[in-house]
Amino acid sequence: MGTKKDLETDGETLVADEIKISEPKLYKVMLLNDDYTTMDFVVSVLETIFSKSPSEAVKVMMSVHKNGSGLCGIYPKQIAEAKIQQVHIKAQTKNYPLRCQMEEA
Repeated sequence: MGTKKDLETDGETLVADEIKISEPKLYKVMLLNDDYTTMDFVVSVLETIFSKSPSEAVKVMMSVHKNGSGLCGIYPKQIAEAKIQQVHIKAQTKNYPLRCQMEEA
């Protein structure tokens, strides 16, 4: 990209720069372990908010449990922020301290 294109209009030639479109930065959404949130609730969050299958949700939940964090998905910034907010709201409604964070992918 970044090349010039000739445009013809009424016998005149106009030169226009092509527009460069870059992909948005992506962010990893990580679920963090705590000592109070139940495994069933974490699996539910992964299935409902992150659209994980039951087996994928269990794998991520076990990563959170064993390693302290688990990858929920990789998204553009605004989507990552919205997913994190959904997790925090859902956890608050059940009085769980479940937290998410995002980091650049």
